[in-house]
Amino acid sequence: MSSAKKDREPANLRGRAYESFTRHLLADEIRPGQFISQRELVDITQLPLGAIRELIPRLEAEGLIKTVPQRGMQVAHVDLNLIRDAFQFRLFLEREAVAIFAREAPDTTIKGLLDSHENMIAACEVAEGAGGIGDDLVAEAQEIDWALHIAIIDGLRNAIIADAYRVNLIKIRLIKQSTTRMKPTVVIPTMMEHMGVLRALVARDPEAAKAAMEAHILRARDRAFGLQVK
Repeated sequence: MSSAKKDREPANLRGRAYESFTRHLLADEIRPGQFISQRELVDITQLPLGAIRELIPRLEAEGLIKTVPQRGMQVAHVDLNLIRDAFQFRLFLEREAVAIFAREAPDTTIKGLLDSHENMIAACEVAEGAGGIGDDLVAEAQEIDWALHIAIIDGLRNAIIADAYRVNLIKIRLIKQSTTRMKPTVVIPTMMEHMGVLRALVARDPEAAKAAMEAHILRARDRAFGLQVK
């Protein structure tokens, strides 16, 4: 076996361990606030103990777990500080990113995002008239939601920002799972908030895009805080 191949194998195991951990976390199979051992992570991820030991410093650095003296490792738990910090970080990044996106994104990219939102709103309106928005439509709306935000960040073509955003997005998704999981009642309001952003993008108006994105993220934050959003 070549030296290069030997070097790649541990890195591949670490990457697989990280992917497995985050997948189980976002599937609610590892719970926020849960205390967990290295051996339990081996059982969950089905990966060697060595890969788990190398994974832990990364999870600690990203704030996804912390070591509690005499108690062990605790998965990040959702509290007011996490909500405040994660949404503030998101706001700072996305407000500036969407302004650049308004100036530089290809017309075809913006049109694709606009079409997906318009189609979703139309489908939800039909569903409401036929008895209610079902789980499949809610799940599809959530994917459309994430796709808009990720496209805006990816449009920066900045690996440092993309990596930082990805870690924060895991925390945002944990918050949503614990507090504001996408529900039928918020699908259309969320899509309409996005439409405000998209209309500004179509108009190539960076300031309007920033204002619409700020309003959307602050409403999402307030929903996470449990505040009544009008």
